[in-house]
Amino acid sequence: MGVAYSVGEVDHLYTFFVQWSPKNYTKGNKKPRKSRYLIREKHQNRYVVVEKNKASAINKLLSNPVDPTAKNWEIITVKDSKRRLSLCSSEDSEAEEPEYQEEGDYALPVLSNHSLLLEDHHLERLASHMPARTQEYPWHLVYSSAVHGSSLKTLYRNMASLDSPVLLVIKDMHKKVFGAFSSDPFKVSKYCYGTGETFLFSFNPDFQAYKWSGENSYFVSGNVESLQIGGGGGGFGLWLDADLYRGASFSCPTFRNESLSTHEDFIVQDLEVWTVQN
Repeated sequence: MGVAYSVGEVDHLYTFFVQWSPKNYTKGNKKPRKSRYLIREKHQNRYVVVEKNKASAINKLLSNPVDPTAKNWEIITVKDSKRRLSLCSSEDSEAEEPEYQEEGDYALPVLSNHSLLLEDHHLERLASHMPARTQEYPWHLVYSSAVHGSSLKTLYRNMASLDSPVLLVIKDMHKKVFGAFSSDPFKVSKYCYGTGETFLFSFNPDFQAYKWSGENSYFVSGNVESLQIGGGGGGFGLWLDADLYRGASFSCPTFRNESLSTHEDFIVQDLEVWTVQN
């Protein structure tokens, strides 16, 4: 039995595959990779990555479709997709590259401002986990406790006009660096927001990235009293108070993470939030 997906659902399918099959779809896998193909909608930036051994069967379905709309789809290699993008110059062809990239294809993020917390080795490890849409664009400092003081309200206010992902970086009094990448800027909201691109990370001292587990969708929530990232099971993956002074980090179902710091309760020494705008 076949399953039909609308164009709008394809991005969510891809995120699902990335999160549930990290060994196949993420850059950290050091094993030899199988050939990758894209099920791509013609003239649109919608795609799903599939293995070579699945491509032939899917191609037959697309060649003899039950639904006429299937003719709008084609199967191409990831390499060919990139080649097409490099050759295209028309406005209609200026689409983002697929979020799947071979290891080494990503560039080190460029910071437009000086960071008190991020060094090259931090950026190198983080870059491999950030979505392709954030790459090759400079990161701008939108909030810094050293510049703007320690206030969650100020943090929200500085992001009020943003519509882009953000990177939250914290150094606590134990000199541990950790934080979160959020697909959406932080804001006051009655409900949780964000997508499966959101993840937690820690340099404690070795780098660990905690991707979405798929267990729940408690990505980010915030009010004037606190900011929470990840939840369920009685604890937040990362929690900050209204003064951005006290914080906490517990294991949570959203990311199946360990505590990001050496202590579940910590005191913030410095905090920065960066955003990428293309």
